Amino acid sequence: MLHLAIRLFPLVLPIPIYDQKSRIKLIIVGVALLIGAATVIYTNLLVQQLSEREQKQIDLYAKTQRYLINTEEESNVSFLYDEIIEANTTIPVIWADDSGYPLDAQNLPVPKGLSETARVTFLQQEMLKMKEQHTPIVIEIGGGVRNFIYYKESSLLTQLRYYPLVQLAIIGCLAVIAYFAFSYSRRAEQNRVWVGLAKETAHQLGTPLSSLVGWQAYLRESERFRGEPIVEELGKDIRRLEIITERFSNIGSVPVLNDENIYRVTTNAISYLQSRVSRKVSFEVKTDLPLDTPAQINIPLFDWVIENICKNAVDAMDGRGSITIHLRRPVRNKGQIAIDITDTGKGIPKTKLESVFLPGYTTKKRGWGLGLALAKRIIENYHRGRLFVKWSEVGRGTTFRILLNG
Repeated sequence: MLHLAIRLFPLVLPIPIYDQKSRIKLIIVGVALLIGAATVIYTNLLVQQLSEREQKQIDLYAKTQRYLINTEEESNVSFLYDEIIEANTTIPVIWADDSGYPLDAQNLPVPKGLSETARVTFLQQEMLKMKEQHTPIVIEIGGGVRNFIYYKESSLLTQLRYYPLVQLAIIGCLAVIAYFAFSYSRRAEQNRVWVGLAKETAHQLGTPLSSLVGWQAYLRESERFRGEPIVEELGKDIRRLEIITERFSNIGSVPVLNDENIYRVTTNAISYLQSRVSRKVSFEVKTDLPLDTPAQINIPLFDWVIENICKNAVDAMDGRGSITIHLRRPVRNKGQIAIDITDTGKGIPKTKLESVFLPGYTTKKRGWGLGLALAKRIIENYHRGRLFVKWSEVGRGTTFRILLNG
């Protein structure tokens, strides 16, 4: 199989852009923040300049009103009224007496059809809002009589204030879209790698497997090897290779899920594995379920998951310890079946809990780190279940939980 591994190795090498996924995500976030910061700073500059301009305009408006009220000249009245008072078409203004009664309003969308009392009430409410924004400008009329000019910023200035928030929301949406597009592209590429690896492996196994079947048939017919245990043991290994080939063939296609006796399937998987690992590792299968409880699984693929998790546990225990498989109903969803696989190995540091299912993650000097990644893919993509680390403590062990649909 060494030549096969060498041939397939390029298929599992991550594409360079995905090696830099964290850096790319940081670049996306950084660019979005820079654009957002530049937008906020520039817009605030515009808002400040426009606000100062409106302040000067309303000051001129108030001075003109004061002049028009107090002057007796008539030569410039029409000009000032037209060029300053009527020229204000953007800044909402309310003219009121010292008792707070509104005398006039300008650039304010007063609802139509209001009675005089309702109109006065509406304007007084607007005056309170204006007072929160700006201190009213006092107009001395004479004889101790004073009027007040209430005003607020124009709709253009208000829109400009909120414009950075709108733009930041748009930039945020674009950043989220870019993030998910990148993640989707990465997952799609990983899927192609998995399928290519699996199909090529199944193809490569086909030729030597056919040859082994022929050799077994020859040995069975040979007088020299008749009754020899080695022939039957060879047959077991051939059947095992056929199962492995079927597993790889199912990767990339939609496997058939059937209602299978989950306790019996799990027990059979452990029985096969137990005879092929260190005798210093003990296995125990426990169940809180009725012995005939069914689960929707594909047996060859499910066996592969159990095998990968248990082999990973044996490596974590250095070939010495115990593995317990416990079947039960999860507390939150009684319609599912939980399979907890607990070992007494080294445990997983908290900082590595998110990494153990990533392709290429391994603590062994040899190995590609594909076992747990493949197991997670089989459970979540093909069985529509979940596989995760339920519990782990360094020096004490780890529990992996499989959730299946009952």
